[in-house]
Amino acid sequence: MTSAYQGPSTAHPLMAGLRGRCPRCGQGRLFDGFLKITDRCQICGLEFSGHDAGDAPAVAGIFILGFGVVGLAWLVETIMQPPLWLHALIWIPVTVFGAIGLLGPLKGLTVATQFRFRAVDEQTKLGGT
Repeated sequence: MTSAYQGPSTAHPLMAGLRGRCPRCGQGRLFDGFLKITDRCQICGLEFSGHDAGDAPAVAGIFILGFGVVGLAWLVETIMQPPLWLHALIWIPVTVFGAIGLLGPLKGLTVATQFRFRAVDEQTKLGGT
């Protein structure tokens, strides 16, 4: 734990999660690598061992990308009527890079939501706090 931590910040936990930051202090990194949740915040010491995002980020990403890509592909088809190979050339990379780009923020949002609404069992500390 770093001595620079001075209590909770005014950062909203959900926005901090979207940015990949600790939902408590808004400063520490939430990820240790691309999508691996770190064990604890290096700034405030919040433990992330009980936080499990599960499949929620992937499912949310599928819905977001599915709606966006299908809608845009339909719009491009209606307006320009390009050949199918051009659709594949456009929409496959958009889908792949969109999925990669959305997974981190959605996973951070899921962990921050668990923190915000206390959906994780926390160890009872001495003194009952």
